[in-house]
Order: sequence, then C-alpha cells, then structure tokens
Amino acid sequence: MNRILDNLLYAKTHEWVDMKENRTARAGISDFAQQELGDIVFINLPEAGDPVTAGEAFGDVESVKAVSDIVSPLTGIVSAVNREVAEHPERINESPYESWLVEIEEISGQSALMTAAEYEAFCGKEAH
Repeated sequence: MNRILDNLLYAKTHEWVDMKENRTARAGISDFAQQELGDIVFINLPEAGDPVTAGEAFGDVESVKAVSDIVSPLTGIVSAVNREVAEHPERINESPYESWLVEIEEISGQSALMTAAEYEAFCGKEAH
C-alpha cells in the first residue's frame, strides 16, 4: 500500500517536500517511488553548497532493478545532505518519509507541487 503523508507536498517525479519556515525545505523519495524502484542499494547525492534547480536531476538512486534520477522539486542551495541515508540507502525502503535526502535553502522556485490528495490521484493513474 502506498503511504502518502498529508503534511508534505509532492512532485510528479515522486519526490516529497517538507516545507519549513525561513524558506528551507527537506526533500526525499516518496513511498510510491521506493516501491517502484525495489531494493535500493546506492544513492548519489550532491554536496552542501551545491545549487539545485527545480525539474533537474541532483542525484541518482540505484536499485536492484535500475538507476533512476532524483529530480529536484525546488530551486535553491543544498544546505545539508543526509549522510545516514547516503551510507545506508536501504533506509529509504524502510521509511521513505523519515529518510530525507537533502535540505534546500534560499528557495527561489519550485516545480508544480501537489497536495497529498492530488498526489494520491496522480499515483492512482500511474499505477494503471
């Protein structure tokens, strides 16, 4: 079953965004994405200080099935990288919403993000 959290926003490329105060957000891979990927074995993330652009890849994730880009849902600067997840990528499979990948600050733009209800409807269409 695909878990979708109401307090997050979602991109059509299956990344989630947790908007914080002060124009900062955390981003990760949705439950739908980790299920589609299968067992994640490696993740390639940017470094703190790297710029990211909404709609462009900032890293990739390797699973037993394939290698897939991680697309940035926001434009800004990476202020933190979750080293714990980088070293233990299987945590994304275990708890995708606790396993944030990057924290982005100085947000100046974003992809068209969906609410949880919109994302749930979108995932329903994708699954068919």
